[in-house]
Amino acid sequence: MAIPGKRVLEVESESATALFRVLSSETRVLILSLLSHNTMNVAELTAALDLPHSTVSLNIKQLVVAGLLQVEYVPGTHGTQKLVSKRYDEVLIRLPGVAVEAAQDSVEIRMPIGNYRHVEATAPCGLASDTRYIGTIDDPRSFFEPDHVFAQILWLGSGLVEYAFVEYGFVEYAFPYNIPFGAHLTRLEFSAEVCSEAPSYDPDWPSDITLWINEVEIGTWTSPADFGGVPARFQPSWWNSDQTTYGLLQTWEIGEQGSSLCGQPFSEVRIGEIDVPGHTHLSLRLGIKPGAVNVGGLKLFGRKFGNHPQDLLMRLHYAFADDQRRARLR
Repeated sequence: MAIPGKRVLEVESESATALFRVLSSETRVLILSLLSHNTMNVAELTAALDLPHSTVSLNIKQLVVAGLLQVEYVPGTHGTQKLVSKRYDEVLIRLPGVAVEAAQDSVEIRMPIGNYRHVEATAPCGLASDTRYIGTIDDPRSFFEPDHVFAQILWLGSGLVEYAFVEYGFVEYAFPYNIPFGAHLTRLEFSAEVCSEAPSYDPDWPSDITLWINEVEIGTWTSPADFGGVPARFQPSWWNSDQTTYGLLQTWEIGEQGSSLCGQPFSEVRIGEIDVPGHTHLSLRLGIKPGAVNVGGLKLFGRKFGNHPQDLLMRLHYAFADDQRRARLR
């Protein structure tokens, strides 16, 4: 856990390998240690380490490239000197997987879009992290590459899979059902940045995207377009703006009186129809169902793609029966 006031470098697990290599050197670790409380110039570090100037300079350069040190050029007694200082006090490495936060009477779960448990895809399709494509574009086998957990964008185009539950593709996630024992769901919220999937992008490309939870069809939303052509807020530098760059942030809510989408009535499905006491998880599926009028594919965005810095987000609101609540308060 980061200590308040400390300078913390947050690193995704996919990007941590290079950092581990830098920190595997005893010399570089000693340099960081010497700079814990003071700024030093290269000559001072060379003397303290009792190493050749070239060796110290090379190790400093590697620490700078890794983002752990910064170098400032200032006037000195005999010309310019390089002052070296630490940029961070701690490194926090985020492992891929589910993040869960609990509050009073609710649980919030953030699911990376690449952490799906099942997918049905046909070309055109694909996925990418914030640094590169994963596998090969338009090859459904890419969705089963080990690196799929790092995906920050994924897309399923229009295609027929006759043996699948959803003829034109879906992606399914297992969210932990971790409300307290004895409680029951009163409301479920789910949000995602999502849009249609067209070649390149298309401002007029509707797609009927359906949400299921615990195999109960919540309803179908028609995405109006596959949005692109302009840079997004969280667009990786290697991704071209002549492709899809962002989606719409949609929030589904299932409560005791029915379901809504972005605050508007959506369907008559109530929370009691999807609440399955005793289950370990909630199954959530997004896809294009058989018989859809607008078969325009599906595209999902992670927190490092698109316009919204979030993964798939689910909030579970719960309550206890009156007698159970009184017992808890005693």
